[in-house]
Amino acid sequence: MLVTDLTDKKYPFLYADDLGTKARAVMRNRGLRILPIVDEHKHLLGVVSRMDVMTITSSISPVRVKGIMSNPKFGATMDMDALEMVREMIRMDEWYVPVTVSSNDSTYAGILGLEAFIRSSLEKDLTNLSKPLSEIMSNRILTCSPEDDVDNVWRLMQGRSFAGLPVVKKGKLIGMVTQKDLLDTGAVSLGFEAKKGRFKAPPKISSIMKTLVISLKPTATIREACELMVQKNIGRVPIVDEKGKLIGIVDREDIARALL
Repeated sequence: MLVTDLTDKKYPFLYADDLGTKARAVMRNRGLRILPIVDEHKHLLGVVSRMDVMTITSSISPVRVKGIMSNPKFGATMDMDALEMVREMIRMDEWYVPVTVSSNDSTYAGILGLEAFIRSSLEKDLTNLSKPLSEIMSNRILTCSPEDDVDNVWRLMQGRSFAGLPVVKKGKLIGMVTQKDLLDTGAVSLGFEAKKGRFKAPPKISSIMKTLVISLKPTATIREACELMVQKNIGRVPIVDEKGKLIGIVDREDIARALL
């Protein structure tokens, strides 16, 4: 299987001179985690992440995407081995990688995402899909409280490269907050403005967290987690015991690693 077989060839992109506010709008409307940036010849220049666009606090900012984009940690070409590339993505802690035509042609061709590999594995009905989540879940979980300030949690996500955190109260899972929630609500910008004295207090996580949390028990199978991730477009699933206590978490990297 080659990278071209798993590449989303319709994944959107922007040009280097497009406004950063346009990138933020596209990512918000399409639910994207990264956005490739190209030149006038459609050659790949870099990528913009949710973290990048959340640094733009104004709706009329003149900042261009070339001013906030970064170089991808690595890239893929259409003719590369897909499984080797997925292994490299896991090693580099990257869920999405921009794809170009070849090593000699930097023309943007699409995006390779871990969810494409997970979807492909479901279709192939791999044996490992029947394993329980208890065998792959992480027990070391970073969480936040509903009373935490939004901008502090955002900085925590930024520093640890986390796209989402479980919200816990007295040990029990009561919600989830993700980068998408922060981007959709504009709560990070409100937090920055509050510190400038324009609001009485920065917003709390309780004001933006999702309370209808999709969770699974440790006895659930990898297949069940895969199906949830693909159907609901979610990147991580919290694992709870019979009393609703958070005991683990499984993300796309955990799933992909188990399926390789």
